[in-house]
Amino acid sequence: MKIAFSSQSHLLFKATYGALALRRNITLATVVVTLAVAVPVAATAEPTIVALGDSLTAGYGLPEGEGLVPQLNAWLAAQGSTATVINAGVSGDTSAGGLSRLDWSLTPETDALIVTLGGNDLLRGLPPAETARNIDSIVKAATERGLTVLIVPMEAPGNFGPDYKAAFDALYTDIATTHGAQITAPFFRLIDAQATDPGQIRQWMQPDGIHPNKDGVARVVANLGPTLLTLSKSVTD
Repeated sequence: MKIAFSSQSHLLFKATYGALALRRNITLATVVVTLAVAVPVAATAEPTIVALGDSLTAGYGLPEGEGLVPQLNAWLAAQGSTATVINAGVSGDTSAGGLSRLDWSLTPETDALIVTLGGNDLLRGLPPAETARNIDSIVKAATERGLTVLIVPMEAPGNFGPDYKAAFDALYTDIATTHGAQITAPFFRLIDAQATDPGQIRQWMQPDGIHPNKDGVARVVANLGPTLLTLSKSVTD
């Protein structure tokens, strides 16, 4: 049996079907949008921290994996952190050298910067004012990019004289205060809180008496790690 539709009935059927189809599509779209809103996207924040420094950062004299940056990354991973520290340490670098390569060291994905410079300035007896200008420029440039900065200071030995020592030791705190940077204890005090120069911590040093051995680096990491963990969390909040 054939069912005949009049032209008027045919138009009514198309209009009714079209309305139902439109309603169905709108409903499906609403469900999809609702699901998209209701189901959160998994967090993928993986902070990148650049460690700008000299041989103490580069891991001079140590096998691969035993230097400061590899040990820091291993420590952070053991705490469940997804942060990655990038090694931008160059052996023999002064604060001026660190400043000269700052721009290309700070890649677009950089979230924070560690500054450990000044040791070679001391070895060369450079004026504290010169070191201060360079490190101030580094920290200023980084903070202006919106990066969190952590300064790991050096400490002048007493044989430079009391005026030199006072000026050099104070420059890091002054810079941190000026730019709102974070600051730790001086590098060698992260190995031993009572140490003012490498000669006092020989058991933790390489034969050259200037660079820490594997165990000395581990002591630095044990003291620096918690600060770095807090810093890495703060840059993803």
